[in-house]
Amino acid sequence: MTSLHDFSAARIDGTDQDLSDYAGKVVLVVNTASQCGLTPHYAGLQALHEKYADQGLAVLGFPCNQFGAQEPGAEDEIAQFCETNYAVTFPMFAKVDVNGPDSHPVFAWLRSERAEGKGTPPERFAAHLANQPRGENGDWLEWNFTKFLVGKDGRVIDRYLPTETPESLAGDIEAALAE
Repeated sequence: MTSLHDFSAARIDGTDQDLSDYAGKVVLVVNTASQCGLTPHYAGLQALHEKYADQGLAVLGFPCNQFGAQEPGAEDEIAQFCETNYAVTFPMFAKVDVNGPDSHPVFAWLRSERAEGKGTPPERFAAHLANQPRGENGDWLEWNFTKFLVGKDGRVIDRYLPTETPESLAGDIEAALAE
């Protein structure tokens, strides 16, 4: 069966990252944006990274410009923004599409493994969701900062809606780290 470890992705600096390097770690994969109302989630993601990295958590940020054009910058601008405004030290990757025919293979796989997020999408996403390109299984990401928790074995544990704060995932992260 396919797992996160079967993929690779370009880092924000252009180097290739084999995601098998994260085998044995719990991974939180997040699509991010610098000009979104949820951009302050970067602070919470950085806090999770600082608290749990030594215990085996890897937070991976994937910038995406598909939602309201809220990530228009080039990779170097995104990296500078994250470092300057949120002191991000967790791995950031090159900008990707997460929905539609050009979605990055990691996100096509994540969506196929966990088509729905925890909770109910807020009303403000309703109009946006109606116009989103869907994958083969009718799946899509709702907005920036959708989060996927992946276990040490590379399999998806859960998916969290954009409005779920990084802090609210601590219990699930701790459980996954304990396995």
